[in-house]
Amino acid sequence: MGGGSRPGTPSSNISGGGSGSTGPKPEAVSIEIVSGTAMLSIGCKAFFEKDGEIRQAEILSIRDKAKRQNIQRTADDAPIDNSDGTVEYEFYVHYVEFNKRLDEWVVDTRARLDKPVTFPKKKNKATITGSQQSVRDKRRKTNIGGSVATGSIPQTPEAIRHDDSVYTAPVETFSKEKEIEKLRTQGSMTQSTSEVARMKNLNVIEMGQYQVEPWYFSPYPLEYAYTPTLYICEFCLCFYANRTQYSRHRTKCTLQHPPGNEIYRKDDISFFEIDGRRQKTYCRNLCLLSKCFLDHKTLYYDVDPFLFYILTKRDERGCHIIGYFSKEKESADNYNLACILTLPQYQRMGFGRVLIQFSYELSKAEGKVGSPEKPLSDLGLLSYRTYWSEILVDVLVGYDGEISIDELSHITSFTTQDIMHALFNLDALRYYHGQHCIVLSERVVESYERFQKKKHRKIDSGCLKWSPKVFSQAELRYL
Repeated sequence: MGGGSRPGTPSSNISGGGSGSTGPKPEAVSIEIVSGTAMLSIGCKAFFEKDGEIRQAEILSIRDKAKRQNIQRTADDAPIDNSDGTVEYEFYVHYVEFNKRLDEWVVDTRARLDKPVTFPKKKNKATITGSQQSVRDKRRKTNIGGSVATGSIPQTPEAIRHDDSVYTAPVETFSKEKEIEKLRTQGSMTQSTSEVARMKNLNVIEMGQYQVEPWYFSPYPLEYAYTPTLYICEFCLCFYANRTQYSRHRTKCTLQHPPGNEIYRKDDISFFEIDGRRQKTYCRNLCLLSKCFLDHKTLYYDVDPFLFYILTKRDERGCHIIGYFSKEKESADNYNLACILTLPQYQRMGFGRVLIQFSYELSKAEGKVGSPEKPLSDLGLLSYRTYWSEILVDVLVGYDGEISIDELSHITSFTTQDIMHALFNLDALRYYHGQHCIVLSERVVESYERFQKKKHRKIDSGCLKWSPKVFSQAELRYL
């Protein structure tokens, strides 16, 4: 397309930020108008067309459209001579202020070069070293001479209301190289949207009659990751790089349901319980698949400490997986759920609510209160907030008399913290005559009445054939 050579770091025309400011130092950037897509480099922010709109996006990788080979992985790579304009580029972009699941490869014709492009400035090595030393000095001063408050903050309603860190992922510092090594060798990593696994490595996944586009990176083996389509058996979850291998497998695969005990069946819906220690291959394949759609999932190899509950839909060919949740065999924090996923082809059908309700039915059978493991994904938190609110309103609308938070916890098997979180989300807590009261607004009641008129999938506790498992010390000793 555009002529000229693409420099590794473009020259600065307009510098971001002014002098004399007392606030935080802005990120060093340069802004300029470029003449062609050959001028774009890794890390710059340009404008691209997306669904009829013009959106700013950060370029994460660049490749030759014809050869499908990466041209530049970092801004420090040598520039490519494209003076004759023979190379057509594709850019892997992340749309600014949008979720990572929308990241995609775009052709160079979608770039809007009439808009300004923001380039990151190269940082001086001496400056970086100096800033790192100043951070270390600050930490040292804080640890030695600074006053640090100790003790836990009381869990008052206001504290719970504003304690978003309980439900969101913490920001951590780490080494990118170490995390990638952990990902490949141990199957565990600290997910970071800014450093590790920023690019999706799968284009399309085919499961049964559905083709699904993955949302996030998943650590499939390299020989499978960059194929045009990854074929996955919907019964055993084995994966194949081409249709011939997949078709041969389907003629030999005799599995028609997940390899576990069926503990629930009603109509065409079934739940299967699988021990991660007994069915390692299936559970590892399940975790690899779920990583395609969960940004914060950190474990795919060490499945021994978990039980997996698979939601399936039956037809004449077998039990097709809809979604699942996992649960620790022994949880020190009384978590009743570690990871939850509804596959994209079955989303917006009420199955997420079924999975959540089933996890609390198991907690009721155990005689315990439970809560999902934190942090939750964005869709997970939204689903849980909705479910908690619906159940609490259902209990309160039909209740006559006084009721305490502990009594609500006993009825619903929710933790008191999750109940307070849901009530604040409903804006249902009021302070009246020296005590806190639960008041449901007309808006909440009207929303509940509309919800009741709709048909919803519900778990029938009478169809659950399950008793709590008790594991010995030998069974909990994971090698």
